[in-house]
Amino acid sequence: MVHAGTHDTVLVALSVSIAAAASYTALDLATRMRAASGWSCYAWLIAAAIAMGGGVWSMHFVAMLAFSLPGLDVGFDLRLTLLSLALPIAVTGLGFLVGNRAGAGPVALCLSGLVMGLGIAGMHYTGMAAMRLPAGLHHDHLWVAVSILVAIGAAVAALWLAFKQTDVKQRLLASGTMGLAVSGMHYAAMQGAVFSSSAPIDHALGSASVSQTHLALWVTGTTFLILVLALSAAMFDRHLQQASKREAEALRTSEERFRLLFQSVSDYAIFMLDPDGRIANWNTGAERIKGYRADEIVGSHLSCFYLQEDLQAGEPAAALETAAREGRFEAEGWRRRKDGSRFWANAVIQAIRSEAGQLVGYAKVTRDITERKQAQEALDQAREALAQAQKMETVGQLTGGVAHDFNNLLMAVLGSLELLRKRLPDDPKATRLLDNAVQGAQRGAALTQRMLAFARRQELKPEVVDLPDLVRGMTDLLQRSIGPSVRIETCFPLGLPRVLVDAHQCELALLNLTVNARDAMPEGGTITIAGREASSEDVGSLPEGRYVCLSVTDTGTGMDAETLARAQEPFFTTKGVGKGTGLGLPMVQGLAAQSRGRLLLRSGLGEGTTAEMWLPMAEASSHCEEALSLPVQPQASARSLTVLVVDDDPLVLESTVAMLEDLGHRAIGVRSGQEALDLLRRTRGLDLVITDQAMPGMTGTQLAAQIAVERSAMPIILASGHAEAPIEPHQPLLRLSKPFDQNALGLATTQATCLDLASVSEGAPPSKLT
Repeated sequence: MVHAGTHDTVLVALSVSIAAAASYTALDLATRMRAASGWSCYAWLIAAAIAMGGGVWSMHFVAMLAFSLPGLDVGFDLRLTLLSLALPIAVTGLGFLVGNRAGAGPVALCLSGLVMGLGIAGMHYTGMAAMRLPAGLHHDHLWVAVSILVAIGAAVAALWLAFKQTDVKQRLLASGTMGLAVSGMHYAAMQGAVFSSSAPIDHALGSASVSQTHLALWVTGTTFLILVLALSAAMFDRHLQQASKREAEALRTSEERFRLLFQSVSDYAIFMLDPDGRIANWNTGAERIKGYRADEIVGSHLSCFYLQEDLQAGEPAAALETAAREGRFEAEGWRRRKDGSRFWANAVIQAIRSEAGQLVGYAKVTRDITERKQAQEALDQAREALAQAQKMETVGQLTGGVAHDFNNLLMAVLGSLELLRKRLPDDPKATRLLDNAVQGAQRGAALTQRMLAFARRQELKPEVVDLPDLVRGMTDLLQRSIGPSVRIETCFPLGLPRVLVDAHQCELALLNLTVNARDAMPEGGTITIAGREASSEDVGSLPEGRYVCLSVTDTGTGMDAETLARAQEPFFTTKGVGKGTGLGLPMVQGLAAQSRGRLLLRSGLGEGTTAEMWLPMAEASSHCEEALSLPVQPQASARSLTVLVVDDDPLVLESTVAMLEDLGHRAIGVRSGQEALDLLRRTRGLDLVITDQAMPGMTGTQLAAQIAVERSAMPIILASGHAEAPIEPHQPLLRLSKPFDQNALGLATTQATCLDLASVSEGAPPSKLT
């Protein structure tokens, strides 16, 4: 007899819901499986297999509970029931394992789906076999085939969706479809099940059955507990993954920013070293500064940048040892680039340690400071030059002041000796002593002229000079001065421009340089006197303008750097005691500077010395004031004059008055410009004024200007030892250089009065000599 079974609608709906929930849980866990790796991936695979296989099994038994046969009690065999639970979990896990393998294609998925579908179908029929009821059971083969095909299709779809990127909506739709498909497989198989009461019933096997009510409660509770726990675990893992992903993204962003910063720094070579000093990475700045690409230098030792002498001194190892011991090492020195060139580097090595304090490497920062070093050296040289210039200026001021005062002393000595000579009897011994005294005073006068030349306070009379003609005119004098062991050669190009310089002082300077060159060649040699126009290479060391060089070169011993640096200092000499004053080169330097030029020395030990006196070129349109040549003989004035002498030094004043009186003139002496003006305003019988230049309160030029305003016809002679004050173009004065003798004084008074008479007779203002 055939029994027709019935289904409980609520339990049918519950079975479909369980299938859908199990499918969604399995798909969700599959996403965790794809995101994980290692042992965690296998853990999620097992969880997905349990969710899918266990869910299918739960759906099956809830659907079985929904089926009932009126009048028959249905039970289940426990062993077959447990086997039907293990079977879908095992085949589902196998399918997920195959599908999760790298390189798994459609064929592998289909084969895995076939095995998984057959396993699920086997689970259904194993569960049917576990039923214990007083009726026989056989199956319709057509519906069996349909149920197996549905199971295989659902399994293939489950595997394909499990390893495909899906969002929540897609997973919900897929899980609903799969729930219906799995449930459809069960109910298609139940449709082909035929129960017949004529079959014998095995009561012994039925004794081990589980009641339907208890089994329903146990299966339902276990299923939902497993699914809830699985979803909770997936949700928690997804949260952790998202947090880890954010942290990883933040770390990646930070590392990327650091990499960009590391690579974008081009002014610093920044790289890491391992504990042995080998280069671990390389930035753009390191490539720019050192010339190596990363693939050329990474793995090389730090010592490849050091010079050979530094390597021999063990500097690389010492630097790493210091950094490891003290935490930091910093030094400056020469380093080598890839092309072999050198640069001055500032290098810092910082030790890097782990949290446990273990040395893991070094951070090294190198900066190319060659330009800064060169700038610092240039600044030091400029400071040294400034200090030297200030020193020379101070010495020059002191020398000028001493020379001025010494001139006044020599003025008194020479004047007194000259007057004394006239009053001494004709005694040869006394005359010889007097001559010695005069010669000593004259040597002192020559010394003061050199001192004034160094101080740039000598009175110069610049004129247009042709240097080849000047040298040619004094060749014999130079040869006689240096002796026969030294040969003089000259080298002047044709058409050499003329220069603007005091010819007499230029001759003295050339004689000085030639004698110095001779002294540098004790065993004889050659002196070359040459001239050339300034080239573009010389412009940098000269003031603005056009220049001509007059050079004196010897083949002597030369000078070392220290001697060369001090050669132009006043009173510095390498000659023996009594053989040099140390004022020769300073005098030449002073003449060149006062002429708006420069003296340059070039020398080296064993290479001889070249002294270059650069003088300004005389422009075609330039002209200089020439000394007025008057037809006046150096003799006493034809008439007696009343002369006002102004000088703040009483010795000079007394000597000048005495020499004038000895010449037959009446002399009145005052010691300041104001006294002279007061006397001029009170007295109208004065014929001539002789005034000193350097006086306190009022200088000689200021006095002359005031006299020209009040008494324009008064002739004036300005007596001075140096050119410390310029003469105004509209105020030409007759100049009388100190120290002067009686002949020079007499000639000056005659010239002044003759000029005055000539100008008055022509009705023009008096002309005065410069």
